[in-house]
Amino acid sequence: MSVSEELGELRTAEIPAGTLEYRAGGSGPAMVFAHGAGVNGDLWRKVAPALHDRKRCIVPDLPLGGHRLPLNGAADRSLFGQAAILADFLEALDLDDVTLVGNDTGGAISQALVTSRPERVGRLVLTSCHAFENYPPKAVAYLKPTSRVPAALWLLTQAVRLKPVQRLPIAYGWATHEPIEPRIMDSFTREIRTNAGVRRDFAGLLTQARRQDMRRASEGVASFDRPALVIWAADDKLFPRAHGERLAELLPRGRFELVGQSRTFIPEDKPEALVLRIPAV
Repeated sequence: MSVSEELGELRTAEIPAGTLEYRAGGSGPAMVFAHGAGVNGDLWRKVAPALHDRKRCIVPDLPLGGHRLPLNGAADRSLFGQAAILADFLEALDLDDVTLVGNDTGGAISQALVTSRPERVGRLVLTSCHAFENYPPKAVAYLKPTSRVPAALWLLTQAVRLKPVQRLPIAYGWATHEPIEPRIMDSFTREIRTNAGVRRDFAGLLTQARRQDMRRASEGVASFDRPALVIWAADDKLFPRAHGERLAELLPRGRFELVGQSRTFIPEDKPEALVLRIPAV
């Protein structure tokens, strides 16, 4: 569960798949931030509050391993199932003409959403994320077979408590240049260590990760004829720059920009670059 109070008061939204926690702050046109796997809304703590004077910033804890409330047992945890969860969240909050901002797996989900249920999205911002056949990235592909064995997944999640493990390329090491502050790393990893339902959701995300779904979502953005911006980290080790450039080309109104001195988690490494660029979409 996210802990950054600067994101706003903690609230809940009921959707068919379960209950999502989220934080909201600011006023103005709605902007929704989608984080990736293994983290939660705290990823956006350096970005969303800086936009509160211009935007109503809504930051959900998506069911990707850093959340606190497990989904219903029968919930679809595939890529397009996750897109339906996010679309249902927008509907539950009665949000329209939303600027949707996605990073990492949140960017993949955002692609799937504008491919399948785009009606509430007015603008799209994709920051370094899964695309095309890169789902999951090779560096963390070991997670897929591990997720099929509950005991192995439990052991792995316990190991992530250790700082040296956190900085490994197969964990969070390739996501940022500098270590993530301890209180935030704890919020990212606490629930998956202690909550069997959260581990089940994370395992479902991985076991149902299909490259054909990712290709369908990425190629489908060609139908999203609304303003779009693709922002890629120049030092990204997980997601090829060529994929970001290709997404921008496919988007009918897409633009591509590169952010220097950043890896995948641009909200961690270069939040000021996003604060500057996002409102211009």
